[in-house]
Amino acid sequence: MALREDLPATRWDGADGSLSIRRPAAGVVVVTIAGVDAGQFGDGPFEEIEKDLSDHRTIELFIDARAARAPTTDVSADWAHWLAENRNRFTAIRMLTGTPFVRISADFVRKYAGLGARMCVYTDPRAFDDELRTAAAAAE
Repeated sequence: MALREDLPATRWDGADGSLSIRRPAAGVVVVTIAGVDAGQFGDGPFEEIEKDLSDHRTIELFIDARAARAPTTDVSADWAHWLAENRNRFTAIRMLTGTPFVRISADFVRKYAGLGARMCVYTDPRAFDDELRTAAAAAE
């Protein structure tokens, strides 16, 4: 089974925000969101993460939204729908939020997608960064 850590980092930039995806280790995918996600990135992020899931592997997904201001409700619904469809393909989903509104959106996504304990929402950057370091080290 091929490992996907060889995939390059990918970045989308819009007028009010950016989104990037990187892979610090095999089976560990980090999505970083800054500014406002109003849907300007389309299905690109989902298609990019699908590359990691294409070998029928499970991955640990980290979403770093500490610099995100606010996703639209449509964007939150899109992520919730996509995560619900793929929930069994993730060993864990860990999301760091930086604002109360992003935290509320994350809680909505977790509930709507039926992720339960599989998704952990963080407000402490240090705890999130520690989990990411641990996951990357364990994958090596």
